[in-house]
Amino acid sequence: MSSSAAKVKICGITRLEDAELAVELGAWAIGMVFYEPSPRRCSLEQAQRIAATLRRRVELCGVFVNSSLEQIVRTAENVDLTMIQLHGDEGPAFCAEVARRTGALVVKAAQVSGAGDVRDVGRYHVDFHLLDACAHGAAAGLRGGTGETFDWGLLEARRSSVPLILSGGLHAGNVAQAITRVHPFAVDCASGTESSPGIKDPARLRAFFDAVSGVVVQVGSPA
Repeated sequence: MSSSAAKVKICGITRLEDAELAVELGAWAIGMVFYEPSPRRCSLEQAQRIAATLRRRVELCGVFVNSSLEQIVRTAENVDLTMIQLHGDEGPAFCAEVARRTGALVVKAAQVSGAGDVRDVGRYHVDFHLLDACAHGAAAGLRGGTGETFDWGLLEARRSSVPLILSGGLHAGNVAQAITRVHPFAVDCASGTESSPGIKDPARLRAFFDAVSGVVVQVGSPA
């Protein structure tokens, strides 16, 4: 454990100008979604342009949902991804093979609706766990970017030593409370920094980073 501000991952990046602003504001990682149904899907061409401009300045994270191993490896190589986020039903063995084949950091994402979901992700021996909200109503079926939060109190029983990335409905108005309560290694934001899906709002981005930087707590760090 160390005393510092939580790191920030900005997800749903589709444009170079948004990625550059996020990095300028201090982003630790930017997420590009390679999931066809997502309204925040990033084209391979845009992802390559973003990566070529920002590599070695930020973690370049590709977000996948139940993609084949070959598709993940191919995209990781084409974009030069440094981080892979698996946001579907991938098992522990698959995650380990992604790490072996790509050499990238691996994030296993899980949607939380109860304490069992928090316990279950402990089976995954990856670089980071990302815990997100389950989608409901009009957002049902989406994996992330729903703008919904979950009960952070469910994380009080978490015992895993894998660094936690907290996601789900975070924005400038609630991220400080989330950090103070959960003490995550990093926070992840998509819809809370947007003007529309896949398009970032500069004012919302700045407000989010300002809110995060104003909170210094004991946070976990990668092994």
